[in-house]
Amino acid sequence: MISREDILERYLDADEQIPLLTIDEFFADNPHEDSIAPNQRGYGRPDLVEIAERLTRFEADADVAWVRVQLHEEMFDDDYEGVAAESIAICTSLDEDEVEERLDTDSLESDGVWEGMSYDEDDFSDIPAVPEDHRILTMSWD
Repeated sequence: MISREDILERYLDADEQIPLLTIDEFFADNPHEDSIAPNQRGYGRPDLVEIAERLTRFEADADVAWVRVQLHEEMFDDDYEGVAAESIAICTSLDEDEVEERLDTDSLESDGVWEGMSYDEDDFSDIPAVPEDHRILTMSWD
């Protein structure tokens, strides 16, 4: 898992834009189960390892250009400790219903998928190119 210090450095280097993280940067060796969808933990949300495996398999789909973790804006507050994700960004040619079906978002205890990002796109850095006929969708948890 990428360190909070590395994230903050990228954030400052990008004029305080929130860096999008790869699946590995966020999930690899992440011991903090509450770092994403903490309200669904214990209520059916799979553990981080399973979420990462499902996202990695999904990212390998020919209809998916990339998958990234959108960090929670509050984690950049001076008094916040740790790393926290808000949602998942998915660049795909699929529609929302197809993404929900392929990821089985109900079993992830997700609130679903919609077009766009959790915050204004200008709030983020490290956004990979969006291929023609693709768009960015977000999968989130409340």
